[in-house]
Amino acid sequence: MQFLGFLGGPLGYVMEFIYKFLVSDYGLSLVLFTVLLRVLMFPLRVKQQKSTARMAAYQPMIQEIQKKYAKDQKRQQEELMRLQQEYGYSPTAGCLPMLLNFLVLFGIIEVVYRPLTYILHIPADVINPIADILQVSANSYTLQSNIISAVVSGNQEVMTALGQYLPAVQDFHVTWGSLNLVAMPTISLAGWMTLIFPVLSIVTMVASQLIIQKTSGQELQGSMKYMPWIMSAMFIFIGFTVPVGFSLYYTVSNLLMVIESLVAKKIYDPEKMKAQLAAEIEEKRKAKKAKKKVTVKAEDGSKVEKEVSESELASLRLQRAREIDAERYADERTTPLTAEERAALEQQGNKKKKKSAKKAEEKVELTDSQSETEKMLAEEKAESEKLHKDDE
Repeated sequence: MQFLGFLGGPLGYVMEFIYKFLVSDYGLSLVLFTVLLRVLMFPLRVKQQKSTARMAAYQPMIQEIQKKYAKDQKRQQEELMRLQQEYGYSPTAGCLPMLLNFLVLFGIIEVVYRPLTYILHIPADVINPIADILQVSANSYTLQSNIISAVVSGNQEVMTALGQYLPAVQDFHVTWGSLNLVAMPTISLAGWMTLIFPVLSIVTMVASQLIIQKTSGQELQGSMKYMPWIMSAMFIFIGFTVPVGFSLYYTVSNLLMVIESLVAKKIYDPEKMKAQLAAEIEEKRKAKKAKKKVTVKAEDGSKVEKEVSESELASLRLQRAREIDAERYADERTTPLTAEERAALEQQGNKKKKKSAKKAEEKVELTDSQSETEKMLAEEKAESEKLHKDDE
């Protein structure tokens, strides 16, 4: 999980600031941090509401395409792509807030697993040796919770091992009443208090999912209908395997998300968005059907004005582009060669190769004969110079 919790470092510094300079209480720090995070992400939540509301307006068109081309997946994808290009439908709209929520979620899990690292900044070479004292793995997610609990219970060996960092751990207020927020949930009569926030986090998550779905105006289809319940089942596991502090964060976050959804619905009401988008689509359809006056060439070469629709205009433009290409490249062949033409070209190429080879041979012979002639002339010149010298 640590590789998903890479935001633990930055979020830890925010938590440290809130804890040290505002409240000096771990639980209140988690609550204030959650409020701050939801306020910062509210503009993205509004953007997601707008995207989701528009998607709800596209839903009937999408369902119609899926039903009409249920047996032709290729055509179905083409029609959905055309819907995206012509009307602005985007299946990935609104994914950014969901992705950020996911990353922040695991970043918070990382912080609540390791508060000594991210909030108190105690080095690993101090924390890891204490694992042997507590007889747990140094990589265990419960190690730091166990260290804090050991200090609270007065374990002298652990307190000695912490050295200069002991006062920081002793002053780390992690309890609300008798509830230890860094403790792991325990399904027992003695540990019933540790179950309060895990249960609340699951209940508020289901409620928030249902309310968000209703305020967005989007009706989930098929297996997506069960997504809130699948997510709830997943968080039953997560809520009972992480410290109680995470469930506190998640409970507060779910409640704030419900408030955000109600506010976002006021800004972008799905029903109003549906009506607005339906009007936009109808205008675009009318514009496509509307006749436009264009000048075209008649068969006798004369120019006449004609009223055409958008699709007819596109055909005329394509036809005109082909005519221009035909005029521009009239001297260039664009049709494929026949087998006879290809054979004739190959034969012509072979003749050119033979002719070139013959010229090369003649050039070599000529060069050789020139060399012999030059040699003979040089010998005669040398002999003549010798005779002239003897005469003298």
